Amino acid sequence: MDWWLTLLLLMGPLLLLMMLGMPVAFAFLVVNLVGAYVLLGGMSGVEQLVINTTGALTSFTLVPIAMFMIMGEVMFRSGIANDLLDTLDKWFGKLRGRLAFMAVGGGVLFSTLTGNSMGSIALLGSSLVPEMEKRGYKKPMSLGPILGSAGLAIMIPPSSLAVVLGVVAELPIGRLLIAIILPGLLMAVLYTVYILGRCTLQPEVAPSFDVAPTPMRVKLEAGVRNILPIGIIVFAVVGVIFLGLATPTEAAASGAVATVLLALGKRRLSLDIFKNSMFESAAISVMVLLIVAGAIAFTQLLSFTGATFGLMDAVLGLPFGDKTIVLAMVLTVVVLGMFMGPLPIMMITLPIFVPVVEQFGFDPLWFAALFLIAIETGSTSPPLGAALFVMKAVAPQGTGMGSIYKAAVPFLVCDFLAIAIVFAFPAIVTWPVGLMFD
Repeated sequence: MDWWLTLLLLMGPLLLLMMLGMPVAFAFLVVNLVGAYVLLGGMSGVEQLVINTTGALTSFTLVPIAMFMIMGEVMFRSGIANDLLDTLDKWFGKLRGRLAFMAVGGGVLFSTLTGNSMGSIALLGSSLVPEMEKRGYKKPMSLGPILGSAGLAIMIPPSSLAVVLGVVAELPIGRLLIAIILPGLLMAVLYTVYILGRCTLQPEVAPSFDVAPTPMRVKLEAGVRNILPIGIIVFAVVGVIFLGLATPTEAAASGAVATVLLALGKRRLSLDIFKNSMFESAAISVMVLLIVAGAIAFTQLLSFTGATFGLMDAVLGLPFGDKTIVLAMVLTVVVLGMFMGPLPIMMITLPIFVPVVEQFGFDPLWFAALFLIAIETGSTSPPLGAALFVMKAVAPQGTGMGSIYKAAVPFLVCDFLAIAIVFAFPAIVTWPVGLMFD
């Protein structure tokens, strides 16, 4: 059977089942079982696929997913995330656009707590947007910064989505976590520059208002009490990898332990909070692992049937430059992000894209960073980006989707600019990795 026909027979039913509303994990399960039976010689092919998938799922490289989920659940349920916002409020003082800057600062700090951008939008939106509206902020400066900065949750470690990407694409997790740090900070800088410029040129979008002056002593105390401990957690996850003290799996476990100890130290970890955090993180982790299992099996099915290699040969034969094809891949991810969630996009495209990138001779870590930025860009892109609807749910009553779309556009421009910069200067990704591991 020709490779393109095999690819069509596997991809077509998968996409159809997803569009019909079947959960991603079950859609993969159906296609994998039927595909293995038909294309790999009946039950023997199914058994081999199950054996290979089971072996992949027992890898320790998947442990960080559960550990990062525990970190996020404990942080949010214990109220430590709200402490960060209170501290940022004291530090920004009377700065024009202070609440918008708080959204970006909160996005950066929350990215160290959880890899869930939707959770960040829900928290920042419910806590900051009502205050912004009360202070006379216009929609572009009350909704936009939250939509943009929440995406940093998957770009600054710990990032469970980056771990999933690393597993599916067979990339070293430690190197990947280090590789995405500078691109994430670049996005934060671009958001900050935009907010500063917009507030300077159009002061009416973020009216200034009087706030009670906060003594420096109080600011320092709040910083030491609420922000410095977050630095300890970051060190427990990223620092130990930098220093070569732990593997990525061990670092994820140390980060989870540090988070629980921090909540205990602040006397915020009751038995109910701990129990609920464990159950919720386990439920989310199982869901993610089911999807990962389906994706691994699907990847192997494509490989065994020759579809991957046939497609790779066809792409390599196209009359376009290597970078043009890679850029087309990245833009495809952005478009898919308008209609699908991050996990389905990763599971469908990575098995096809990564072999092509490697065949071109590009660093797959560079492509992985571009891929993650593109996924987050797509989720905030009209008309159907998931982040837009999360914002609608937490925005003040009467906020229309049109206002949310308009608020998202300037930050989408920043995201595309970040993609262009990382695309043009791969050293932003490769330099920290080389500094750390070479």
